[in-house]
Amino acid sequence: MNRCRGFTLIEILVALAVVAIALTTGLQATGALTRQAQRQTDQWLAELCAENELTRLRLARQLPGVGSTVVNCDQAGRNLQVRLSVLPTPNPNFRRIDAVVEGLVDGQVVRLLSISTVQGRF
Repeated sequence: MNRCRGFTLIEILVALAVVAIALTTGLQATGALTRQAQRQTDQWLAELCAENELTRLRLARQLPGVGSTVVNCDQAGRNLQVRLSVLPTPNPNFRRIDAVVEGLVDGQVVRLLSISTVQGRF
């Protein structure tokens, strides 16, 4: 009697399970890469906003006044907020400037970047 050679149902199910696990792992890795790319984009746009505001203060060619301001910054279709805090230093010829950039990530306001610098009289 001739026997037909082929795969059993259990072998096929095991193969399908292995493929399903491999595809799930691949999808998770792809999702992680996508989230990381979005985070890098957000960080880069936040850095542009913060540097633009700090440069604007430097180009004013005068010592900024002590206090806090909030500036809206539109970059690449994203609306970010830059919070500038100007603080006095022990030396009256210098001011400390803190720039904090916030934006919406998944519907929540998140701090994307924080930069501090010191600006002196010109």
